[in-house]
Amino acid sequence: MTPNYSRIAVLDIGKTNAKVVVLDSATGAEIAVARTPNTVLKGGLYPHYDIDRLWSFTLDALRSFASEPGFDTISITTHGASAALLDRAGNLAMPVLDYEHEYPEDISDAYARLRPPFEETFSPHQTMGLNIGAQLHYQKTAFPDDFAKVATILTYPQYWTARLTGVVSNEVTSLGCHTDLWNPRDGRYSSLVDTLGIRDLMAPIRSAFDPLGPVLPDIADAIGLTRKIPVYCGIHDSNASLLPHLLDRPAPFAVVSTGTWVINFGVGGDLDHLDPKRDTLANVDAYGRAVPSSRFMGGREYETISGEIGQVDKEKVASAVEQAITKRLMLLANVAPGSGPFPGKSARWVNAQGVTPEERYAALCLYLAMMNQACLDLIGARGPVIVEGPFALNDTYLTLLAALTNREVIAVPGSTGTSQGAALLTGIKPPAGAERHVTRSPVSGLDAYRRAWHAAMA
Repeated sequence: MTPNYSRIAVLDIGKTNAKVVVLDSATGAEIAVARTPNTVLKGGLYPHYDIDRLWSFTLDALRSFASEPGFDTISITTHGASAALLDRAGNLAMPVLDYEHEYPEDISDAYARLRPPFEETFSPHQTMGLNIGAQLHYQKTAFPDDFAKVATILTYPQYWTARLTGVVSNEVTSLGCHTDLWNPRDGRYSSLVDTLGIRDLMAPIRSAFDPLGPVLPDIADAIGLTRKIPVYCGIHDSNASLLPHLLDRPAPFAVVSTGTWVINFGVGGDLDHLDPKRDTLANVDAYGRAVPSSRFMGGREYETISGEIGQVDKEKVASAVEQAITKRLMLLANVAPGSGPFPGKSARWVNAQGVTPEERYAALCLYLAMMNQACLDLIGARGPVIVEGPFALNDTYLTLLAALTNREVIAVPGSTGTSQGAALLTGIKPPAGAERHVTRSPVSGLDAYRRAWHAAMA
């Protein structure tokens, strides 16, 4: 029997910000929200997330929401590329490593020699710690005494579930998120877990849809809960965004999940044409199925360049797009290095002398749409393109993406789809959300601009 929850609390930890939100199950609306930056601490063994601060924030938010508006259950979603290493007492044996930390060259080179081939894991080689396997190898190699205290390894959403319930687990959407640890074709661990000697440390695998237990009594008392509140296993954030579409939309289609990262899912596609050199990979959905995917750090890039541009008059952006195309004003990849479809490239402006802030902003939107089209082409995405998250509010980007792909683009409004997707783990039905269909209309000069942009990239 499916539980009948009216309000779901979701802990949603993104790379840049974290929030606790209470959702109305009938409408999907956020009826209570608390937010905080996700800070990185530079001291200690290596840069790491401020777990104590995130935990205090979570308890404070749940306490403030316990009576009003109240909640019936808790679900969890977090960014990927992170793992928690616990000691025998269930405490952190080592800090939760920031995946943007660069490792010593000799350690990185050693890991490159032992990681499994792309054909086994469908995880491309990543810079920094974007492969969890690389993180574990670094922690084990550089800090052997600390690593010797590790008794259990958890994927990141499941660490927070364990904090709330005392039940340890791993889950496939985080294991299948370019970790090098998962074989998505066969649905099992890759050979790397044995190469690293960590198979016995990996927590049991549970479904994202599993309720793992009620909130622990002492935590329930601290929050002010008056009844048992079940906590669900949890899910990787981009897969949380994908889940509502899997439930109510026939394949094939593409989902563009936007945040710090822009993650593209080609639902209904295959894995046979992925190019690991261009940041394509297989993700694994909540049902354990491999999904061809691609990505670039579009949200970070947007924040970086828009911050440099400063204030713009949004009413002038439409005409500024025409001017940017006419002037061949271009922003070339990569603003955020180390990922995306054009590896090894460094960002630069072309024909940027004497242009207005609005024209620069228009060129930024053109850049994001160009990058997104390249990512969709690389995974052979077919059918409509659903854009969710912050970019779903960027009309200029949406119009350009529809024109470049010549496909139906559907914008799903809201600050993020991750919280809503995580709430669906509890068995509620997806509410009938508002969708905005973006008109596919030609943009004068865009085809020639696209050819010139790719020529400049080459």
